[in-house]
Order: sequence, then structure tokens, then C-alpha cells
Amino acid sequence: MPTGTQTPLEGWEKAYAATPERDVPFTTLSAEPIRPLYTGRDLPEADQIGLPGQYPFTRGVYPSMYRGRMWTMRQFAGFGTAEETNERFHYLIEHGQTGLSTAFDMPSLMGHDSDHPRSLGEVGREGVAVDSVEDMETLFDGVDLGDVTVSMTINAPAPIMLAYYVVAAQEAGIPADRLGGTIQADILKEYIAQKEWCFPIDPAMRFLGDMIEWCAPNMPRWHPVSISGYHIREAGSTAAQELAFTLKDGLTYVQEAVDRGLDVDDFAPRLSFFFNAQIDFFEEIAKYRAARRIWARELKETFGAKNPKSWLMRFHTQTAGVSLTAQQPLNNIVRTAIEALAGVLGGTQSLHTNSYDEALALPTEDAVRIALRTQQIIAHETGVTNTIDPLGGSYFVEALTDRLEEQAYGYFAKIDELGGMVQAVKQNYPQREIADASFQLQCEIDDGKRIVVGVNRFTEGDDEQTPILRIDPALERKQIDRVQAVRARRDAAPVEQALATLREQAARPDVNLMPALIDAARLRVTEGEIVHALQDVWGSYTESPVY
Repeated sequence: MPTGTQTPLEGWEKAYAATPERDVPFTTLSAEPIRPLYTGRDLPEADQIGLPGQYPFTRGVYPSMYRGRMWTMRQFAGFGTAEETNERFHYLIEHGQTGLSTAFDMPSLMGHDSDHPRSLGEVGREGVAVDSVEDMETLFDGVDLGDVTVSMTINAPAPIMLAYYVVAAQEAGIPADRLGGTIQADILKEYIAQKEWCFPIDPAMRFLGDMIEWCAPNMPRWHPVSISGYHIREAGSTAAQELAFTLKDGLTYVQEAVDRGLDVDDFAPRLSFFFNAQIDFFEEIAKYRAARRIWARELKETFGAKNPKSWLMRFHTQTAGVSLTAQQPLNNIVRTAIEALAGVLGGTQSLHTNSYDEALALPTEDAVRIALRTQQIIAHETGVTNTIDPLGGSYFVEALTDRLEEQAYGYFAKIDELGGMVQAVKQNYPQREIADASFQLQCEIDDGKRIVVGVNRFTEGDDEQTPILRIDPALERKQIDRVQAVRARRDAAPVEQALATLREQAARPDVNLMPALIDAARLRVTEGEIVHALQDVWGSYTESPVY
């Protein structure tokens, strides 16, 4: 190089020094500000990036990724009674959806039957009401459960709902080992963020462990827990908190299963994850890449997993419900498209796109169709599936990936100091961290430091009333009559014996409860009856206040 000639990097450093500072929000809060430019100096070691389908899977869990198989388009659906949701399922399948995702109503999520006093006004409002195996049979009527994968978003009573699903499938001639899909069942996340529980933490962990243990030999195509950061993020966490708390929950479930004597390679390949896709585009992509790398390293090095499938973090993504605005709701179509693209570029295995009207009510069919078409446009028109991990090697993305990984391990260390994730939850540590982050975010919005289009800036425009889906109040009475009719026509003596068996076995931590749950499901024992029987032994849970 001739004397006096500047290198490109030296030129950049001079320009960078003259760049005026600008306050760029960065949602991980504790991170250093985003710099105006990133260079090769910010790239990690080559073995940290690797290749798709190779350890540590930073660039994707499969060698061919979307060139080999597209992500599953799995739209979340559920409202009213099982009949109404079954109609929506068939509508979505007819419009190109490739997997079903079930939303349950609040009473079902909390373990109450539809005729329980606390269910009043909530039956079928935020999801479908499922009280017994008969509702489960109606829900999937006409759906080949041996062919279509199904996701069920339910946590505290997840083993009960899985028992209903297994019995409904068996009575349709489909054995449990043919069933493919996921049940969420992430109970720690409930105490951290979503707040839907039935039992104290310790017996709830035992309940989940029973289901994981039973599924390992009996449902090889089933994911018995979907470790969920989605609701942690919806509660107001940062990306780093979502990453750290979700992974630590997952590692805790692995330890629970190992402590039961299971070989990690017998169940780890069936674990899956569920992440939020927020609006900070590059940060979300980096979050998914860091998550894959951390999970692979911990399963291989900490738990000694030998099967490469145990190292794979496969995850579902849903666009951020909390990012949707009731003001100018059509803007939400744009938000959802950007968030969905982040999920795709981050390497998700399945994706749900929110409907633009969900800040107002349950989505209408028109809004659901637009949400599904958003995925199809990304898949078939944008060209982003033509090459694998197109952002791999980006100075900025790789630097963000490293930064988020570093922050996650910082949280891991703090949680370990507290005695592990269960003890940290009991001490309200993740709850306080999320509350602080949520408060800071809202302050930034209220002060105008963080712009939300149509809410605190650019508020002028068309705000005509958006048509919304209204649930017929008569459906609640219909569901109450249904569950009461189920109780009236069954044989009372076997039901009482089944409940007595559940109480007896719940008091014995060495007994797996899944066979007894399946027997109870066949007898048409309702969810509320099962939950109350277990609460007779385990008690219930009251959260201590967090300030």
C-alpha cells in the first residue's frame, strides 16, 4: 500500500468520531447504546457462527432450512364452544394453514368447569371451552389427528388436557404414538408472567414431570412442553430477559427429568420452545440465534447429551400481541409483517401471525385471512427463503447475538446464586425484573422517548370503527348445559373411584399420574373435578405481591 494511503477502517474511525450522537432506544435496557456502524472487529470467532445444521446451530437447526421445508403456518384459534372453533379450524385448513393451534378460554386455563361460579362471563370469551373429553372430540371432528400436527396452549392443567386429547384420538382409531404436535405446559412461566395456575409450584413441577416422563416412551412425535418466552415478553420483559428466563426454565425442566432417572437423550429431542417476535427487527433475529447457541452448548456440555437431536432448539414464533394498538388498527398489519419476517430470518420452525384487530377483540375471519396471507407472501414472494440464514455474518447481527448471549449468562449466574429457577421464582426475582423493565418501557412511551405510531406520534388519520367479532352470550349457557349433561349421563361410581385413585396417587410422588388421568378421561370426568381432587392433596397457590 502506498505511503500515506488510508485503510478503509481508518477512514471509518475518523468518520465515526465525527458522527453526532443520537439516542437510539435499545430494549435490553442494560446494554450499551447501538453504535452507528459495525465492522469486522465485531464479528465473533468463526466457530461461534458455524454452518446451518451444525453445532452450535447459530445459523439454524437444519442444513437446508426453508429450502428443504417451509416453516409450519400455525394460526392460533379458539372461541365459543368446540363447534365454533372446529368450524374455524376447517376454515384455516381450507385457506392453506398447515398446523392447528388451540386457544383455550380462561376457565379451562385455570382448571374450572364452565359452570363454576368463577367462570361466569368468561366461558368461550378468549378461547374455546373444553370441560371433558367430549368437547375435545367435537373440537377436532373431521380433522385427521394422525396427519395434522396440533398445538395446545395450556399450562397448569396441561396433563389433563393431554389425557383428553389422547383418549379422543384413540376413540377415533388413532393411537398415541401417531399423534404429532405440542402442548405448552410451561408451568414456571405461569408464576413468572402469565399468572394462570392451579397448584403450588412444587407439585406443579411434579405434574409436568409426570407428563414428560410418560410422553417419552408413549408419544415419540409429541412435544410434551413448549418452553415459552412469549408470555414473559408480553408481560413487559426485555429481549435479554425473555431469552434468559425462558432458557433457564427449559434447563430446569431438563434437570427435573434427569433427576427422575431419565436419560437426557430420551426426552430432550422432544422439547420445543415458543418465542415472541417483537418489533425491534434485528434484536429479535439475534435473540433467536443466541437462543439456539446457548441451548446447544448447555445440553451438550452441561447435561452430556450425546444425540445431536438433543442439542437442537426448535421453536414456534408468534408476533407480539402487546405491540398491537387499538388506535389506527390497520397499522398492525405492517407491525405483524415486520415481526413475522424477523421470525423467519431468525430461523423459526413454525409461525403464528396476529390479526390486526386483536387489540380490540377476538379476530374476525377477514383479519385472520390477512394474517395468514402475510406468512404466505413472506414465504412465496419475498425471496427470503431462497438462501439459508441470509443475515449470517452481518457485523451488526453477530454483535447483537453475542451481546444477548452475554446478558443471558449474566441472568443465569444471578438465578444460580438464588438456588436455581424454582427458588428464584419463589423469591419473585424474575417477576421483579420484568416489572421494572415494563415500567421503564411505559415511561419511555409516556414521555415520548419511544415512538409508537398512532399512539403518541402521528395520531391524525382515519380511526373509523373496526368491525369486531362478538361472542354470542348464549354460547355460555350452551356450554354449561353440555358439561352438566355429561355429568348426568355417566356412571357415578366409576367416576368417584377414578377421583379417589387420583387423590391417592397424588399423595405418592413416586407414582406417575398420567395413566390415572387417561382412565378418568375415558370415564368423562371433567377438568374441574380432576383439578379439585388434586387440590385436595396439593392445595392451591396464592401469589405474594411484587412491588
